Amino acid sequence: MTTPARPRPALAGPGLDRAADERSEDGLLDRLRADAATRVLVVHGDAAPLTSASGSASASTSASTRAPGANGGKQHPALLLVSPDQVRDASEWAFLGRDAEGTAVLSAVLPSEAPAPFDAPGGWAGLRVVGGDLAPGEAGMFVEALSLGRWLLDAPYCPACGTRTEVRGAGWSRHCPACGREHFPRTDPAVIVAVTSAVDPDRLLLGSNAAWGQNRFSCFAGFAEAGESLESAVVREVREEAGVEVSDLTYRGSQAWPYPRSLMLGFFATALDDSAARADGDEIAEVRWFTRDEIGEALAGGGDVLLPGKASIAHRLIADWQAGGA
Repeated sequence: MTTPARPRPALAGPGLDRAADERSEDGLLDRLRADAATRVLVVHGDAAPLTSASGSASASTSASTRAPGANGGKQHPALLLVSPDQVRDASEWAFLGRDAEGTAVLSAVLPSEAPAPFDAPGGWAGLRVVGGDLAPGEAGMFVEALSLGRWLLDAPYCPACGTRTEVRGAGWSRHCPACGREHFPRTDPAVIVAVTSAVDPDRLLLGSNAAWGQNRFSCFAGFAEAGESLESAVVREVREEAGVEVSDLTYRGSQAWPYPRSLMLGFFATALDDSAARADGDEIAEVRWFTRDEIGEALAGGGDVLLPGKASIAHRLIADWQAGGA
């Protein structure tokens, strides 16, 4: 599959050089934690600290994590990176990689129930809330830190024998001292699909999940099942959730989505019969065909329809379609 030359999904930025060859170095984390030049991104629950409410970067933010010209004339919020001695009581540490200047960047992870480790000038913000507004390099760093951090906190025991594992690979693997198995962060592939009309290029089909509030709509999505291709998963998920058969699948792009550990793979597809659209009544409470004007109004914050936030790949799919890029 090839990706059309359009803007990347919000969380698909290049991020850091992950410098994976360094992870096998004995004592890497201890050495870097003792180095005052090391920068640390603290993750508290699913939130990270920001430099200021206005988005102006402080001296403790690594400037090289911000893409040149990424602001485009407007202020982005910026992640606050601190020195290792400013972090206490972190549950887990990991080596994220190096920025463009070669500075080492670590993550320090604390569970949501722990108190915030310090007051951030711009407060603490979750990836869902701020990810779509960060500069691409910082968005990539945040999603890497959060994805790895959730695994470090949530999977401390060997799934084969139940023994508490030992963190290795500078935070990127776990070793079971009892049965010898090695465990790595898990990523589950999931498809997400924007469905266009068979007869009218200005209509888009979206669904409202039964767990959401009224008038909140998004693309159709679901996990790829065992032994299933992504293309088959697209056809099955849309059929199950919206009652529509689709064809003309086009791959748009992908991004990590650590809720809990997904890799979202975005597609456009075309309905074969618009009139067949109906909600499954279980996971999806309502399906609705939207005009291009209605989507444009909702993206601009008008009307009574709520669309996905900018951090999600669903937002990118919908915005692409509205702009005529589907």
